[in-house]
Amino acid sequence: MNNYNKLLNNLETLKLLKMRDNIDSYIDLINNKKKDIIESLYELTNLEIELRNEKAMYGEIEILNEKRIQHSIQFAGFPYQKTFEEFDFSFQPCLNKAQILDFKNLRFIENKENILFVGSPGVGKTHLATAIGLENAKNNHTTYFINCNDLIETLKKAHSHNRLDEKLKTLAKYRLLIIDEVGYLPIDLEAANMLFQLINKRYEKNSTIITTNKPFSKWGELFGDNMIANAILDRLLHHSHVISITGKSYRTKDILADTSNSKE
Repeated sequence: MNNYNKLLNNLETLKLLKMRDNIDSYIDLINNKKKDIIESLYELTNLEIELRNEKAMYGEIEILNEKRIQHSIQFAGFPYQKTFEEFDFSFQPCLNKAQILDFKNLRFIENKENILFVGSPGVGKTHLATAIGLENAKNNHTTYFINCNDLIETLKKAHSHNRLDEKLKTLAKYRLLIIDEVGYLPIDLEAANMLFQLINKRYEKNSTIITTNKPFSKWGELFGDNMIANAILDRLLHHSHVISITGKSYRTKDILADTSNSKE
């Protein structure tokens, strides 16, 4: 093996790939007396330094991006971190698995559509809402998860401090707002009006996910006013995906299994 090939091998072994890729050009320049050896070595090593700086910068960008994602997830306020992979679709055969998994692509976010999960307690509504929210946060989209009762308390507090408009504007800006457990506690007229204002501000601007144990026919009773309930539903259901989950509760499946086994 001649010295030229040995040099190429050494450069590759040392991972001086920029020098290896450009060595022929500089040998020609030196042979033609267009550059001297010192100048050539300086420029070759400078190419290598630039490459390493680019790699270091890319690594820093990746680290910053990961930190940004973690911050988005933490800020979103999820009750827990549940993924699509952890959801037991076999326990809820009523669901269209392909439809649910398509939410992972976040097309509904781009289309400014809503998702409403309707079903009895424990069927996985919050799990699925959280899984979708996590995907949204991982894609650096602003996400906020809040229990309906906590949301009402937040809005009432803002109202008492003359900051309701400011709070509504903040909540309206999230690319995805998840309001969990609508219908578990009664909603008074003042709260219903505030919720309507929020939904109205988000209408056709950003996506909202609702989880509820109440069928829409009962929302008039829930809000204590059919007109407000219909106005809220009108805006939520326009451009929306309604997912009804009619299966059994995950929380009771182990109890039911134990009961079944005890009878055998």
